[in-house]
Parts: sequence; C-alpha cells; structure tokens
Amino acid sequence: MASGVVRVVIADDEPLIRAGIRMILTSDPGIEVVAEAADGRAAVELARAHAPDVVLLDIQMPVMDGLTALGELRRAVPAARALVLTTFGEKENVLRALSEGGAGFLLKDTAPAELIGAVRAAAAGDAYLSPAATRHVVDQLASGAGVAGGGRAGEARRRVAELGERERGVLALLGEGLSNAEAGRRLHMSEATVKTYVSRILAKLGCENRVQAALLARDAGL
Repeated sequence: MASGVVRVVIADDEPLIRAGIRMILTSDPGIEVVAEAADGRAAVELARAHAPDVVLLDIQMPVMDGLTALGELRRAVPAARALVLTTFGEKENVLRALSEGGAGFLLKDTAPAELIGAVRAAAAGDAYLSPAATRHVVDQLASGAGVAGGGRAGEARRRVAELGERERGVLALLGEGLSNAEAGRRLHMSEATVKTYVSRILAKLGCENRVQAALLARDAGL
C-alpha cells in the first residue's frame, strides 16, 4: 500500500455479487480492485500475480472453497490480508476463518460503509469482525459452553479488573455484540471515541479481536 491506495482482489463465484462488491469498493477513491476470481484456486493465483493488500473471499466457491483458499493465501502471499465475506454465519466458519489467519469475517448483508471500513482496517493490519458475526459467535459459544468454569471465570474477572470503569462499560457492550456505533449511542459517546476505547481494551486484555474480548466479558459476568 505504498501509494496509499488499497489494492483488492475479489473472489466470488457469482458475477453479480462481484460486480456489486466492485461498485461499492471503487466508490472509495482510495481503493482499487485489481482482479476478480470465480473460485478459490484462481483467487490464490491472482493474488500471487497482483500482490494485493486485501483479498475478499466468498466461502462457497467451486474448485477450492474460500476457507481452504484462505489457508493457501497465507502460505503463498503472506502479505495479503484475507477477509471472508459470506451469507453463511455459522460459528464453525467464523472460527475456522480466524484460526486460518483471516483478517476478518463479514456477512453479505453488511452495509457498504462497513465493507469499505473493513477493507481499510484489514489493509492497515487490524483484525475486523462484523458486529453481526461477533454477536452470532458469542451467543453460539456461550449457549454451547454454558456457564464458565470457576477457574476461567476467575481469570476473566482478574483481567477485567485491570480496566477502568468506562473501559469495563464498553467491554460489556462488546459482550452483547454491539457495534462501535451502537455502543456509542448506548453510552452517549462518539463512534470514534468508542473505537479508541476498544483498541485500548484489546491491548490491555491481550485480545486479538472483538470475539475474544466479547467472550472474556461473558466469562467475567459483565
């Protein structure tokens, strides 16, 4: 991203979806779509050829699915940041995307501004997880795991105790799966201020993304 322009490869097997994503992204003068792929294998090959900053990957694609392509991308083009964009929000897909080194996970009903923001965040080296996906995963994991065990809950409370009162308030809303904008409205703060708090909270807690922080909040009983 030496020129300041974020270079993107779009991978989706539906031409209309690719066209829509291209239209949204190129509405931002700081983003350039350098190539499009209809399957995961082509996405990896195009990423090798174009060295993009970000690759947007659908999950359900022929030849090679998006999650498999994500792993291939991390090995073939480690500098490229991969964002998974899909209609499928099952927790297993989100967790696998994160475990494979994905920079984020968005659902296809994501608002255009959020898609642009996610691409920019990924290019800047930040992990991005759609608030909708965060909420889904946290709810699913919480319902599957039940109440946190005493040791895990105690450790979570100890870590959370290191936060300031306002930071704990923001963390509690992350535990509900709220976006920065939603949390800002609840706390009567600007979205930018909430974003600053979230970055500080992640750093203090040693969490890599919002999902980890949200689960910690649940374990701590916030």
